[in-house]
Amino acid sequence: MFSKRLKECRIKNRWKQHEVAEQIGVGLRTYQGYESGRSEPKYETLIALADFFDVTLDYLMGRTDS
Repeated sequence: MFSKRLKECRIKNRWKQHEVAEQIGVGLRTYQGYESGRSEPKYETLIALADFFDVTLDYLMGRTDS
């Protein structure tokens, strides 16, 4: 669910993968791993992603739909 929500947030806000990666301080391939579900971010990176997209951690992790 996380990778799906992450991609949805990025597309909804019209960001490119490399732009999000740069904004949160990770490499492009690392970010691509998050979206594809091949890897999971550290807690600090999860917080950065939630802050960047202005959503809750619960939303990103699929615990809530709002």
